[in-house]
Amino acid sequence: MENANCVERIYILDGGLAKVDDGSIYSPGINVGVPMTLSCNAYLIRHPEGWLLWDTGTADEMTKQPEGRVVAHGIRGVVRTTIASQLESIGVAPDEIDRLVLSHAHYDHVGNCRLFPKARWIAQKAERDAMFGPNPEEFGYVRELYETLGGNPTEIVEGDHDIFGDGSVRLIFTPGHTLGHCSLLVRLPETGPIILSGDVAHNRENFRLRRIPTFNADHAATVASMDRVDALVRELDAGFWINHDTEQNGTLAHAPRWVV
Repeated sequence: MENANCVERIYILDGGLAKVDDGSIYSPGINVGVPMTLSCNAYLIRHPEGWLLWDTGTADEMTKQPEGRVVAHGIRGVVRTTIASQLESIGVAPDEIDRLVLSHAHYDHVGNCRLFPKARWIAQKAERDAMFGPNPEEFGYVRELYETLGGNPTEIVEGDHDIFGDGSVRLIFTPGHTLGHCSLLVRLPETGPIILSGDVAHNRENFRLRRIPTFNADHAATVASMDRVDALVRELDAGFWINHDTEQNGTLAHAPRWVV
């Protein structure tokens, strides 16, 4: 990986907000009864071979419900601006997205999958099996949000995967939050390597203290994945963008601006 190539740039897209009345669902015994608002993002990555989208945010149609609605795990999703309009502001049509990769299948990550029927879905096998298994609701999934992925061109992978074959974007298997959860290592020409967290942790404090949400699928696997990401950040001297960390999110440039 030391001689890996880089992508050209990355855009952070606003994928909505997640609001809870009791923040302790993310940190049992801590923030009990404290309301919390979490940022939700999707990430558009430009590679010489084309456009890759990491996650798709909360469903655009929820802009019709300004107060949002509870979707799963008692979490209220709120959408202020659509993914479609943000792509338009960049000058990218949904059909131009070549590859679609999901950290996992919770509603705030798969809400707009139907916008990208032509994209090649690079699917982690364990996650895909849970998504299209007999009881997706057991994992807090809403199948109708990602049902159309069954018709997408699909590449099934197991474990880590070099997406372009040049080290510039690498899927990092970080199970625990869900059975097939992943994070993403992206190499930028000026910023250097960054790791996009997915939901390996929901904020920097929970990551540092290894706090595990009540609804995670596997407690021990979550801790092991946090340890792995922590070691990778240190090894590569990488940036670590935590998707739901609202404070950190406010310090980063969002589309139509980009990061190189």
